[in-house]
Amino acid sequence: MPRLKDKVAIITGAASGFGEGMAKRFAEEGAKIVVADINFRGAERVAKAIGSNAVCVQTDVSQKSEFDEMMDVTMKTFGRVDIMVNNAGYTYPNGDMLAVEEEEFDLITAVNMKAIYRAARVVVPVMEKQGGGVIITTASTAGLRPRPGLTWYNASKGWAITATKSMAVELAPKNIRVNCLCPVAGETGMLAKFMGEDTPEKRAQFRASIPLGRLSTPLDIANAALWLASDEAEFITGVALEVDGGRCI
Repeated sequence: MPRLKDKVAIITGAASGFGEGMAKRFAEEGAKIVVADINFRGAERVAKAIGSNAVCVQTDVSQKSEFDEMMDVTMKTFGRVDIMVNNAGYTYPNGDMLAVEEEEFDLITAVNMKAIYRAARVVVPVMEKQGGGVIITTASTAGLRPRPGLTWYNASKGWAITATKSMAVELAPKNIRVNCLCPVAGETGMLAKFMGEDTPEKRAQFRASIPLGRLSTPLDIANAALWLASDEAEFITGVALEVDGGRCI
């Protein structure tokens, strides 16, 4: 039997990268998918690729009202939500922390931090009524082992990890499991910003810092998320799972 048969999953930032990988992998295992992304055309493309078990919704996670709309579409289409994946993320180009303007800092906190709070506010009551659920957040190795050049991004991911652990303890009596993923940088649209510039030399330097010798892929992250979302991980909560080829060792 598919591991997520008849489960309904909302995935933010699902129009590309890790989010797209999760959406397609979850669907392969029987889940019904809400493909949420600020990029509506990208979300529509992913939903069409999945087929009748997917619906797309344009969602800017930096805006409170967008969460109500996302939940409205989910409940009208599928009638429940079993899995909430906070995957949408934002960063700035690697560089001097003092060069980051306040407007950009506010966007980092809105997307990487406050969106987790807003998602919880809309999904937890639904999950509680259903008897349980799963919340997964895409954090980062940057929240575990910060490197220079992305200070405010690193801090936002550290916040996400702490929020995950605290939510896990508080929501356990409601049978809601809360975990996060800590990927190393991968082949996504944010890679150039993490490295400062995308050159063969920079990629080689980055790969050299990963014991398994390569960057992450969307499938790596999707498979880890799939396990956390499935009943195979029913006793796993409050975990920050490193999906990093050994980088954090």
